[in-house]
Amino acid sequence: MFPRPRSTMTVVALLSVAPVIEGSMASEVAKAVDALDGFDVSYETNPMGTVIEAEDVDELFAAAAAAHRAVDADRVSTVLKVDDKRTSDAGAGEKVASVERELGRPPKRER
Repeated sequence: MFPRPRSTMTVVALLSVAPVIEGSMASEVAKAVDALDGFDVSYETNPMGTVIEAEDVDELFAAAAAAHRAVDADRVSTVLKVDDKRTSDAGAGEKVASVERELGRPPKRER
């Protein structure tokens, strides 16, 4: 999911940035995601938000702020959930793999 060399600290977050508008938000959400490229972060977008991984909490917050500012709307809704586990360098991929090991299968299902 996030192929990065391990460091002494990894911060993982779920970021959701969206304009408060009628109709499709895709073009504005794309601007928010594109803004992340200016920072030293890994990210993956899913239907509910974007998972971001950084080595430094300041870099993560700066990236989230840039994503928020990138949306061109009269009103923008941003939600940021941060996991800053300071005693571990486990990244986002390892978190998912841990759940997969417990389940004995991928943590995913198609209906």
